[in-house]
Amino acid sequence: MSIQRIQSNARMSAAVIANGFIFLSGQVADDTSANVAGQTEQILAKIDSLLAEAGASKEDIVSANIWIADAATFNEMNSVWDAWVPQGHTPARACVESKLAFPQYTVEIGVTAVLKA
Repeated sequence: MSIQRIQSNARMSAAVIANGFIFLSGQVADDTSANVAGQTEQILAKIDSLLAEAGASKEDIVSANIWIADAATFNEMNSVWDAWVPQGHTPARACVESKLAFPQYTVEIGVTAVLKA
């Protein structure tokens, strides 16, 4: 089995393609001054870009894990997520409140997608 790593550094890869799946690491916003909606928009754009680099799109996502720093922002994050996710292609999803690695991050999203045949 071949394993392809995308945007790797000493600690992690932004994406790994293995056995027909694309595994994205948790993505966070670059502009952390943005509110939850703004950070979510940035993250989803990064996911779109990484999936395209791997040969897939958001329609190919089968699973999503979302971490939010404050459960009170759940609806704000979902307003952006719901507008982004394609109807008929909603992945299995979990969303939890969690202390994130750095306090300036309000949202982190990781997805798994299938590689187009």
